[in-house]
Amino acid sequence: MMKQRVFGAAVLALMSLAISAADLPGTSKADSGQAHGYSVVHGWPILPDGEVLGAVSGVGVDSHGRVFVFHRSGRASSGLGELDLTPIMRPTVTVFDGHSGVVLARWGAGLFSMPHGLSIDDHDNVWLTDLGLQQVYKFSPDGHVLLTLGERGVAGNDAGHFNRPTAVAVSADGSFYVSDGYRNTRVLKFAADGQFLFQWGTKGSGPGQFDLPHGVALDAAGNVYVADRGNARVQIFDSAGHFSRQWADKQLGRPYAVALDRRGNAYVVDGGDSADAQPGRSAWAVVRVDGTPLAKIGRFGNYDGQFEIAHSIAVDAEGSVYVGDVTGGRVQKFVRGESR
Repeated sequence: MMKQRVFGAAVLALMSLAISAADLPGTSKADSGQAHGYSVVHGWPILPDGEVLGAVSGVGVDSHGRVFVFHRSGRASSGLGELDLTPIMRPTVTVFDGHSGVVLARWGAGLFSMPHGLSIDDHDNVWLTDLGLQQVYKFSPDGHVLLTLGERGVAGNDAGHFNRPTAVAVSADGSFYVSDGYRNTRVLKFAADGQFLFQWGTKGSGPGQFDLPHGVALDAAGNVYVADRGNARVQIFDSAGHFSRQWADKQLGRPYAVALDRRGNAYVVDGGDSADAQPGRSAWAVVRVDGTPLAKIGRFGNYDGQFEIAHSIAVDAEGSVYVGDVTGGRVQKFVRGESR
């Protein structure tokens, strides 16, 4: 049966769905500044018969091209309401081969109650956040816990507690930033050993203020990019938390997450304005490092290349883009040009 599924996926992969800025209502090649064609890879990933991921909240790619997906394994809840704190007893981290899409590993059963953010550092360690347990974790690639921050199940607004932390970004020297989050409106920086260094951010819409800091990423110079979801913008800071500039554009929509590649491009997920909106809006955008949108890819829906709520994004060394759909319960892979 698995051979049949692999064969079917290979056939589907030959039928590419090319998506570019010109495909979207109200968007033209001239609007985007440059035509950037992407195709969704049909049939990627390949899940065993009878298996689904559930709500996909986080995605990341390691140096070997393995794609790590953080998902809720059937638990249904957002970060805004009351949360079920009982552990999810099925695996919540699934690792796929980036090229073939086959499952390489699963772990995380019994460890998490409400998975949210996933990121991978330069040493392929996996960083995770749990909204319900109010904790931030560093794991080895094979699922052994290396560091835990926060008091399990206890919310707070000091150096040792979080209130629904959303994401982590790790510097080359091992220090890291945490966006915190649904109830707190701040970004914290920690040393590599987990020692608190400093924080910034208050509730508001001014420079350096946040309304649900939902994602965080770093560029090669150490600048900090924060997806300020409630304010519909990406704010950029230096490594000390000093405000530099912001991106706010109709092509970016409401940023839920941001990722950066080695060429200086940014990738921003637009999760839409309301989970209840029908029809809604959800897509992702390619952005120059100066904030100029190059293309917007996808729209609301449940077909290939579409999203119900695009929630997380990652890019690999080849420029392939992976987008997690939290409501659609899946992860999709996009490549430049025709699907291969």
